[in-house]
Amino acid sequence: MGDRDDAAALIARMGEAARLAAHDLALATAGRKRDALIAAADAIRDQGAAILVANEQDLAFGREKGLSGPMIDRLRLDETRLRAIEDSLRTVADQPDPVGEVVAEWDRPSGLHIRRVRTPIGVIGVIYESRPNVTADAGALALKSGNAVILRGGSESLHSSRAIHGCMVEGLRKARLPEAAIQLVDTRDRAAVSAMLQAQGLIDVIIPRGGKGLVGLVQREARVPVFAHLEGICHVYVDRDADPGKARRVLVNAKTRRTGICGAAECLLIDRAADPALRAALVGDLVAAGVEVRAEGELAALPGTVEAVPEDFGREFQDMIIAARLVDGVEGAIAHIRRFGSQHTESILTENDATADSFFAGLDSAILMRNASTQFADGGEFGMGAEIGIATGKMHARGPVGAEQLTSFKYLVTGDGAVRA
Repeated sequence: MGDRDDAAALIARMGEAARLAAHDLALATAGRKRDALIAAADAIRDQGAAILVANEQDLAFGREKGLSGPMIDRLRLDETRLRAIEDSLRTVADQPDPVGEVVAEWDRPSGLHIRRVRTPIGVIGVIYESRPNVTADAGALALKSGNAVILRGGSESLHSSRAIHGCMVEGLRKARLPEAAIQLVDTRDRAAVSAMLQAQGLIDVIIPRGGKGLVGLVQREARVPVFAHLEGICHVYVDRDADPGKARRVLVNAKTRRTGICGAAECLLIDRAADPALRAALVGDLVAAGVEVRAEGELAALPGTVEAVPEDFGREFQDMIIAARLVDGVEGAIAHIRRFGSQHTESILTENDATADSFFAGLDSAILMRNASTQFADGGEFGMGAEIGIATGKMHARGPVGAEQLTSFKYLVTGDGAVRA
C-alpha cells in the first residue's frame, strides 16, 4: 500500500477514535476538563528538562534543513517559554466553561421558550508549523470547548510536539477522560496533511496555523470547512497627531520584539503631514535596532534606508525588514491597507479621537489597535489564555481563536403542549 493509502488509513483510525472521544467530551463536566488541564500543566513543569532535550533535537534538524533565524526562534523552547506554556494551560483551565452557556433566550407568543446555547463543534484538525507550543494551546482550547482534536505539527517540531503531547495525554488520563481526545499525527509524512484535508465525516473543521504556503495548500485542497489564518501583513500608521514618544516606542516593539510571529509589523505608513523630525526619528530608531527599512519616496533619502521595490508592499517578511512609505493622512493609510493588507492586524498611532474613529470605521481587519503594538495580536494577551490562531476570514471565528470560538450553538425549545395553528 502506498504512502497516501497508509496516511488515509491512519487518519481514518484517528478520526474514528476522535469522534468517539468527542461524544464523551460533550458530556464531560467542567471540573473534569479543568482537572485534565491542571494535570497537563503539572506534567509540563515536571518534564521540562525532557521537553528541552527533545527541542534540541528539533533545533538541530531545523538548522540542517536551513530554517531562517526567525523560524528557528519560533521553534526554540527555553525555561521561560516552558513556563509560559504551563501558565497558559492553567489560565485556560480556570476560565469559565463555554459549553452549555446560554447565549440568548426569549419567549414566543406561541408559548415556546427558546434558548440558544453553546455546544462543541466535534472534531477539530489543527495543522501547524514550527511552534511546538501550539500542541499545548490547541489541545487545551479544544478540550476546554468539549472538542476532540487531531494535531499535525511541522516536521521540524516533531520531537518537541511529541513530548508536549505526552503531557497533555497524561492530563487526560489522570482526569479519566479519553486519551483520543487529543491526538498527535506522529509522522513527518506530508501525505497525512492531505488525508486530514479530505477527512469529511471525521473532521468537522480544519485550522491551519503557519505561513502563506501552508494556508494556501489547506484552502485549495480542504474538503472540510476551514478557519482561515492568512498572512500577518500588519501595518502601523503614524498620524500627524501622534505622540512622538509613544509612536517611537510602539513602532520599534511592533517590528522587533519577535519578527517571526504573525503580529509583527511588516509595513510602516507615515502621514505626509507629520513632522519631518518625527519621520526621521521613526526610521532612525528602526535602523539603529538593526531593521532593514525598505523605504519609498522621501523616506528613501533618510540615512540607512534601502530603496523599496513595489513587491515590498503587501509582503510578510517575518524578518528584521520593514517596508515604509508616506501616505496622505488617514484616508491614504486606509486605502493602502485595503489594497495591500491581509485583514490581520493594523495599528494607528494618534492622539486625535476623530482620526482614530475613521481608521477603525474604514478598515475591516480582524484586529484594529490604537496606540498599541501589533505584537499584542495574541489570544493570551486578549485574556483567552491561549489561541489556536488568528482567523482572518469573516465566517464564524475572527481574530484570536480561543475556547469560545471553538463552539457552535444549538437551540433548546420548551413548550407546554404547544401546537402550531
